[in-house]
Amino acid sequence: MKVWQCSICKYIHKGENPPEKCPVCGADASKFVEINKAPMPEKPIKKETPAVKSGIDRPEKKEVPGPAPAIKETGFEKIKSLLLKHHAHPISVHSPNGILPVVVLLWLMAWVFDSDLFPRVAFINMIFVVVSLPFVIFTGVLEWKKKYNAALTIIFKLKIMAATLTIISCTISLIWYLIDPQIISSPKAWVFILVNIIMLIAVGIAGHIGGKLVFKD
Repeated sequence: MKVWQCSICKYIHKGENPPEKCPVCGADASKFVEINKAPMPEKPIKKETPAVKSGIDRPEKKEVPGPAPAIKETGFEKIKSLLLKHHAHPISVHSPNGILPVVVLLWLMAWVFDSDLFPRVAFINMIFVVVSLPFVIFTGVLEWKKKYNAALTIIFKLKIMAATLTIISCTISLIWYLIDPQIISSPKAWVFILVNIIMLIAVGIAGHIGGKLVFKD
C-alpha cells in the first residue's frame, strides 16, 4: 500500500492514490507526495586491486567536496526560527482563547445582574487580550508562511476570516466600553453583548481550525 503526505499540512494518507481533497487543510490531490521508502540498493563489493609497486606512478586521489557549511541565522531571522521551533503561536494563542469566554460571561452577568463589578473585571481581562493579540497574530502569520507555505485553501481562509473578525469585534468592544462605561446598563446593551458573542464564536472557529491542523483529525 502506498503512503501519501500532504505537502501543506503533513497529513498522511494510505492508499493506492492520494485523496481528491485533504481532509485537514482542503488541499487538492496535486499537493500530495508519495513517501513510501524505496528499498536500499545493495552495497557494491569492492574488488581488491594489486599493490602498486614503487617507482610506478600512483593514481591521484580525487578530493571529494564536503557538505556546504550551514548558513548561521542572525538577528531577526534567528528569533523567527526560535519562535517556530518552540511553538510560540499554539502557546500564545491560549491567552485570548482562554480569556475571551470569561470576558463574555462577565459581560452577560453584568447585564443580567446590573452589577458595576463584573464589567470592570471584564474590561481588565479584555486589555490583557488586546495586549497579547499583536504577538499572537505575528506568530500565526509566521507559522502559516513557514510551516504551511502560505497556502490559501478553504480552511486557511476560514481561519484568517475568523481571526480578523475576532480582532475587529474585540477592538470595537474595548473602545465602546472606554467611550461609554455605562453601555452595559443602557438600552443598547444587547448590541454590545451581540458584538461580544460574535467575537466568541469567531475565536472558537479559529481555535477549532488550529486544533485540526495541529492534531490532524
